[in-house]
Amino acid sequence: MKLILFLTVTLVAGCSATPSITPWVKPYERGYLADPIMSFEPDPVSSNYMHHVYQAREGSRGAEGGGSGGGCGCN
Repeated sequence: MKLILFLTVTLVAGCSATPSITPWVKPYERGYLADPIMSFEPDPVSSNYMHHVYQAREGSRGAEGGGSGGGCGCN
C-alpha cells in the first residue's frame, strides 16, 4: 500500500510544470546557430550531389530526408 502511494505521488509530482523554464539559447543568439559553419557537412552542394547519386544508385530515396520518387534518378 505504501509503495502504491509513493509511486502515485512520484508520478503526479513528475507531471507538474516548472513555471520558470528559461531557454538555453536566447532568441537573439539563434542566428549564430544558423551560420553555415555550424553545419555537419563542410560543402553542402557536393554533399547534396553525393546523396542524390547514392539514392539513384541504390534505389533508396527518402532515407536521408529526400523527397519521394523512383530510384532511376529521373524525377
